[in-house]
Amino acid sequence: MKKIAWVTDSTAFLDEELRSHPDVYQIPMTIVMDEKEYLDGIDLSAHDLFEKLKTLSSPPKTSQPPVGVFKEQYEKLEKDYDAVMSLHVSAKLSGTVDSSRQAGHLVDIPVYTVDSKTLSFMLTALLKKGMSLAAKGTDPEEIVDKLNILTNTIETFVQIGSLEQLHRSGRMSGVQFLLGSVLNIKPVITLKNGELSIKEKVRSDRKAKERIFDYLRKSHEQFKIKQVFLLYGLHHHAADDWKQELEQLFPDISFDSYPLGAVIGVHAGENTLGIGWFAGDDTE
Repeated sequence: MKKIAWVTDSTAFLDEELRSHPDVYQIPMTIVMDEKEYLDGIDLSAHDLFEKLKTLSSPPKTSQPPVGVFKEQYEKLEKDYDAVMSLHVSAKLSGTVDSSRQAGHLVDIPVYTVDSKTLSFMLTALLKKGMSLAAKGTDPEEIVDKLNILTNTIETFVQIGSLEQLHRSGRMSGVQFLLGSVLNIKPVITLKNGELSIKEKVRSDRKAKERIFDYLRKSHEQFKIKQVFLLYGLHHHAADDWKQELEQLFPDISFDSYPLGAVIGVHAGENTLGIGWFAGDDTE
C-alpha cells in the first residue's frame, strides 16, 4: 500500500480529526485588506475577518497560494511519502488547482491534483472520502477516478448573507446587486459543476430557506441522502436552528454544521447559511 500525503487549501474546514492527522497538510490562501496581506487561518480567523470588514476603506481580495509554496510543500513530502493527493477549491472559483498542478510538474514525487468543484466542508468531505478509499488499499489513480465521479454528485445551496459583500468582492454584477437591494430579493445560490450561479430569487430569508429545504427533499426522494452538511458564515446559532428544523423534517438523515471560513466569508458575508450533500454516493 502506498503512503499518501493529503494536501488541501484553507477553504476546507479541518475538524479535529483532520487537524491532528499526521498525513494531512493545509496550505493557506491569502486575504488582502487595505493593502495588507493575511494568511488565512494563520494571521486571520473568520471572526477577525468579519470585524475588519466593518472598517475597511476598500473591498477585500483573496488570492490562491503561489506555485512556489506548493512546490516547497511537495518537496518536503518527497522523503516520507510515495504520492501526494492534493484536493482544492473549485478551479472555476480560484487558481489554486492550477498552482498545484504546475508545482506537481516540478517535483519528483507523483502529485495527483483533484479539482473538487466545491468549497468549504464539502471539500473536506471529499477529502475524507479519498482517505477512506486509500485506507481500503485503493490505488491513487483509482482514487482520483472515484473522486472525480463524486465531484459531479455534490449539491450545494446557499442563502447569501450579504449582497453588498458579494457585489464588492466581484462575485455579483452591479445590476443584480441593485435589483436585489431595491426589491429586497434574496437569491438562492447553487454551486453546479464548480461554478456559482443563482438558482432562483425569492423575497425573504424565510422563503429562501424553504426553497433550499425543498431541494434537499427532492434529492432525498431520489437518492436517499445519508448525510448533510450545514455551512454557516459566523453565527453557528443560526445553523443550529436550521439543524433542528431539518432533523425533524428528515429524521433518517444525519446533519452536522461547519463554518465556511474566512476566505469564503470575504465573498458571502457573516450571515450566510447553506447546505450540501453527495447525491448518488456509491463509495461506501
